[in-house]
Amino acid sequence: MHTLDETLATTTLQAAIDDAAASGGGTVVVPAGTHRTGALRLRSHVELHLEAGARLEFVPDPALYPPVEARWEGASSTIHQPCVYAHGETDVAITGRGTIDGGGAAWWDTFRHDRESLAHPRPTLVGIHECTRVTIRDVTLTNSPAWTVHPLLCEDVSVSGVRIHNPADSPNTDGINPESCRNVRISDCHIDVGDDCIAIKAGTERTAERVPCENITITGCTMVHGHGGVVLGSEMSGGIRNVVITGCVFSGTDRGIRLKSRRGRGGVVEDVRVANVIMDGVLCPFVINPFYFCGPDGKEPWVGDRSPHPVDDRTPAFRRIHLAHVTARGVHAAAAHLYGLPEAPLSEITLDDVAISFAEDAEPGVPAMAAGVEAVARAGIRVGYLADSAFTRVRVVGAVGPEVTAEASPTLRLTDVTGRIERDDTGVSRASSTPATEQATREEHLA
Repeated sequence: MHTLDETLATTTLQAAIDDAAASGGGTVVVPAGTHRTGALRLRSHVELHLEAGARLEFVPDPALYPPVEARWEGASSTIHQPCVYAHGETDVAITGRGTIDGGGAAWWDTFRHDRESLAHPRPTLVGIHECTRVTIRDVTLTNSPAWTVHPLLCEDVSVSGVRIHNPADSPNTDGINPESCRNVRISDCHIDVGDDCIAIKAGTERTAERVPCENITITGCTMVHGHGGVVLGSEMSGGIRNVVITGCVFSGTDRGIRLKSRRGRGGVVEDVRVANVIMDGVLCPFVINPFYFCGPDGKEPWVGDRSPHPVDDRTPAFRRIHLAHVTARGVHAAAAHLYGLPEAPLSEITLDDVAISFAEDAEPGVPAMAAGVEAVARAGIRVGYLADSAFTRVRVVGAVGPEVTAEASPTLRLTDVTGRIERDDTGVSRASSTPATEQATREEHLA
């Protein structure tokens, strides 16, 4: 065990990590007190352990974070090295009751007012890239310059008992973003951030390799504020599959469960199960949006076009998404916004035992970030271009207008759904069985 005294700087911290690795592994203990440092690099078989009262404060000087090759918002890029970084390592861990402070305020100010002065995108707080057997446990993470925890191209990742606190207005400070990873377990975390709380990603069309994010479990977490509770996409070109979300509470997030992409991204999101979730004060509990307009090319006319386009490997697909035993109270904008592309309908979307009610003082909001979607308040479930889908035991209380509005979804089955239902199943010939066949071929290719 390598124990550090109270006067450490970057070189001493890094030397302790390197010495532990050179001796075959071990635990580097950071004692109580404040330790100001620049970027640190973890090594194989080394645990960085922060004792209760220990505080790692990362100094916001770009010179302390040398450039590294990674991904930025799903595309291959050169970025400033993460505050705590590992690349190509095995069996790395960050544990303890201490705090890691990324000194984000200075980075956010530069991003808002002088982003051209940054040679590279801001560092993430914890960036673990191409590693195997990763453990992050019990620490408090705060003031991240950008994304807080970013496992990229990793296998066997466990994040548990972690508290993440970033100001509600801090830019791009997502909580936990596994990207193109396999076998990820996120449990018992509390996340309060300025962007998505948990976002599952798999690269964009600008990433040469197509690596899925798969076998992800999220359980026993609380998410407050943030743009979304659990989000899949919009970077999904490698595919996202086998995701289970259970036993979580979302409070005050803009959206609850949110799936997003757009034409040009390609990829398949499939086999997602959400169960036993409570939401309170959210803008919109459920969103599936393949017309997402943020980021590069997002404002191109073909992204928001509501007429059908040819189906090819750039067409995103969503299928086998199951939402059950969910209560959402104090909803503001809409009960749900679930829309497929006219050329690629959502497939096998189910809602079962779902109860939604609205805030008495509901404030208007835009359910999905897409062209043509207007701000609403107390709108019901709005769906379009759903195939082979079913809503069962669904309650929507307090909607202004129909509880369910369905467009171009002739095979949508409604059983024990309360309230007024408006359906317009005209024009469905545009969504023929051909896209489904082509998507099946794509699935075999991705596998």
